[in-house]
Amino acid sequence: MKRKETLLNTLKLSDMDPDEIGENHISTSSDTPLRADAFDMDDATKIKKIEEHFREIMNVLGLDLNDDSLKGTPKRVAKMYVKEIFSGLDPKNFPDIQLFDNKYNYKEMLVEKDIQFYSNCEHHFVPIVGKAHVAYISSGQVIGLSKINRIVQHFAKRPQVQERLTVQIAQSLKKILNTEDVAVVIDAVHLCVSSRGIKDTSSATVTSHYSGVFKREEKKQEFWAYLNN
Repeated sequence: MKRKETLLNTLKLSDMDPDEIGENHISTSSDTPLRADAFDMDDATKIKKIEEHFREIMNVLGLDLNDDSLKGTPKRVAKMYVKEIFSGLDPKNFPDIQLFDNKYNYKEMLVEKDIQFYSNCEHHFVPIVGKAHVAYISSGQVIGLSKINRIVQHFAKRPQVQERLTVQIAQSLKKILNTEDVAVVIDAVHLCVSSRGIKDTSSATVTSHYSGVFKREEKKQEFWAYLNN
């Protein structure tokens, strides 16, 4: 047995303070943590409940909700949460995907790069802003280019950590395209780092997922060559 082990090997999440978990950017699963009853409530009810709770948050902060600029904020935030920035939580909002036969017999990698996305850190509920780069090699079928963007946006529109977002995009594409030959790289800025805490405005975070032929060094290098053009 090694005399020294890494922190992550010795540390139990159950023993950690919730703030410490968030500060150490620990992701507990490749699946978004959802309760079994997450979708029992319809969107209208969710919006109403969030509106009530957010109004109370604003009251606790001492804001005057009678002010013309603020009185509509609780409802605006509630609608934004359910219909926009967290709409990717609901499976019914997954984009409709249509596959096409690879009639061109194109057997090289297809790269869709610089896909701009906006997500939210699940530890502090502040924005993650970045770009996703996706590649795959067809196993017989291809996907419309815009659908790759829509898949990225779907998984971004939920409380996230970047590692999980990277894996979810890759796993979804592998399942849809019936191929292991998928690569995903994400380069993003986290406002939980730049606007609070350490307040580092110059750093960015890069995550990657390689499977199938993309595990080969020459394929990784070819993929990165496209990204650096």
